[in-house]
Amino acid sequence: MVDHIKILKAKGIWTVRAGGAVIAETKNALELREGDRDAVIYIPQGDVAMAFLDKTAMTTHCPYKGDANYFSVVTKSRTLENVAWTYEDPNAAVAEIKGHLAFYQLPEVTIEQI
Repeated sequence: MVDHIKILKAKGIWTVRAGGAVIAETKNALELREGDRDAVIYIPQGDVAMAFLDKTAMTTHCPYKGDANYFSVVTKSRTLENVAWTYEDPNAAVAEIKGHLAFYQLPEVTIEQI
């Protein structure tokens, strides 16, 4: 594994809410810590209501994790552009996050442990 990245099983139950709706809930979240950055919670895709998400054309590259693909979340009142991402084919050092989604914490999107 890359020395400055740690992936741990996140304790407890995690939810993601957007536009007032629960779009994810899981006991199987992963916590990715990268250097001194805030931890990022990755939710298994099978625990995300994918009907609320639309894949976009946006991609980014991380030399440690690989290429990220993005999703927008469609709520009743609006579309939240590119607020979720996944590494469909992550680098071997972080292979555990394959099949997981992470979400930006925003006023309209909350990620919390319950």
